[in-house]
This record gives sequence, C-alpha cells and structure tokens, in this order.
Amino acid sequence: MDEVGAEVRTGGLGRRRRCKTGEVSKCVFCDLLGTGALVRRDDHFGAFFDSYPLSPGHLLIVPLRHLESFFDFNQAEAEELYSFVAGCKGVLDRQFEPSGYNLGVNDGSAAGQTVMHTHLHLIPRYSGDVPDPRGGVRAIFPDSARYWET
Repeated sequence: MDEVGAEVRTGGLGRRRRCKTGEVSKCVFCDLLGTGALVRRDDHFGAFFDSYPLSPGHLLIVPLRHLESFFDFNQAEAEELYSFVAGCKGVLDRQFEPSGYNLGVNDGSAAGQTVMHTHLHLIPRYSGDVPDPRGGVRAIFPDSARYWET
C-alpha cells in the first residue's frame, strides 16, 4: 500500500492522495494534508493557509483523520486541539503580528460548511481592518450583530 500522502492515480478522479485511513482521498483537505503546504502538523492535526483568506495569515486547522463534524473528535483529538491552536497562534503572532483573532467553525451545511471535512478557522485581526469590529462573529446575522444597541 502507498504511504499516507502519496499520490495515487485514480482514473476519473485524476491524481489524489492516500488518506491516513489508507483510503484514496476524495477530499481537498485530505489532499492538502499530504502536501508540503502545511504551516504546522502533529499526530492529529495539520494547518494550512486558507485559499480564500479573510485577512493575512488566515489559517485552517484540520484533523488528519477525515471527520465531517467538529463534534466527531475522539478524546485524544479533543484534548490536543487547544494546544495545537495555541501553537498555530504563536506562528501567526511571529509572522504577522496581529492585534487579535477570531476563531470559527461552520458545522453542517446550514451553518455554511462547504468542505465536509471539519476545520477551524483561525483568523488574525488587525487594528483598523474594519470600521467597527464590535460584535465579531455576530456579524454573520447582521440584524443581530449590534446587540449592544438593543
């Protein structure tokens, strides 16, 4: 069997990568996890820059195991997630020197998840990047974002 991350010819799918489970990937994130595009990696997670960044340094933190939902982590993955995110923050602090961060997860189609391999967005924020950052992630519901005015 090919090693994890090795390119595999799959006929109609073109070149894909072998997932950690040994299956041939049909997932863009599984493919990216097998490349040199990673900013950080450990036994359970990998991080790479978002292809459509909301700000300079926008990272996606992705489990190496293909999981659709954020709520499907096993105990070891759940315990390690915080320290992996903190390590990614350290990388971004050194490279981009942001003023703050937003973290976000879109879990399920109704929440806006478009790649069905769970991932956490670590989004650096910079002073002055928007006129009024108050409310943060609440802006996904514009009518509710300015809760302090009600």
